Amino acid sequence: MQYVKLGSTGLDVSRICLGCMSYGDPARGNHEWTLDRDRSRPLIKRAVEAGVNFFDTANVYSDGSSEEIVGEALADFARRDEIVLATKVHGTMRLGPNGGGLSRKAILSEIDHSLRRLGTDYVDLYQIHRWDPSTPIEETLEALHDVVKAGKARYIGASSMYAWQFAKALHTSERHGWTKFATMQNHYNLLYREEEREMLPLCADQGIGVLPWSPLARGRLTRDWGTDTARSRTDEFGKTLYEDADRAIVDAVARIAADRGVSRAQVALAWLLHQPTVTAPIVGATKDTHLDDAVAAVSLQLTDKEIDQLQEPYTPHPISGH
Repeated sequence: MQYVKLGSTGLDVSRICLGCMSYGDPARGNHEWTLDRDRSRPLIKRAVEAGVNFFDTANVYSDGSSEEIVGEALADFARRDEIVLATKVHGTMRLGPNGGGLSRKAILSEIDHSLRRLGTDYVDLYQIHRWDPSTPIEETLEALHDVVKAGKARYIGASSMYAWQFAKALHTSERHGWTKFATMQNHYNLLYREEEREMLPLCADQGIGVLPWSPLARGRLTRDWGTDTARSRTDEFGKTLYEDADRAIVDAVARIAADRGVSRAQVALAWLLHQPTVTAPIVGATKDTHLDDAVAAVSLQLTDKEIDQLQEPYTPHPISGH
């Protein structure tokens, strides 16, 4: 495994971040394809043994049960000081007023609930899961700053939003002397490259670590076009992200993978890892082979010709994932 600094911070993270949305009680939340505790633990252990030290979850994943499973497993399989643990806040956790969002009340409440479920005194990275248009960004940022000063988070990060919103947040933090966002977790892969227009140049300029979610485009980059999985059949959000024109890119991935004698996942992830702004793709894993492919992608070097073949078929997409 290779390790890099997280953006302009001094924190060392593995080049692969294990995304933990797949781990959770299937009876909680709306993801019936998630792996329960007994099926999740071996995969988390395998990731630790492979050198992955970066783990990402969220309070809304399977109604908090993802945090419970991940926290318990990491306590059993790793030393806390060696692990970089990330979670997120924004989504609705309960019905009624103040059940979600990024108000001061919500953030200060949800960080404590997340820490309890994770079984830890702090998270290394506390991220806003989306932009909250109903809460002044000053209120959100000051609350996050207080979370850091209370020792409950080491760094803070953001997720999918427009570049102007992220620039506004960074400027607001700097103006007030509050903790600034260190990371951006955004939608970025071979099938969706709209982030290259404004968000990625902004992150490069500001020294922000980029943590792409859905690096394999919900698995579309790993299988023949038109085939589906248990997850894709029920993933209504995922059905809105990609288009029929993307098939040409999927076919290019397949050709290069066949020529190289490696999996399609390795090729798609290797392309992301070649992008200079990317710190660590957030890779989900429900099988041992998923983890093996992710680790192998770190050392897979694509040629300039192969990169051109992967990028040439791309067509502009509507903004999605915010």
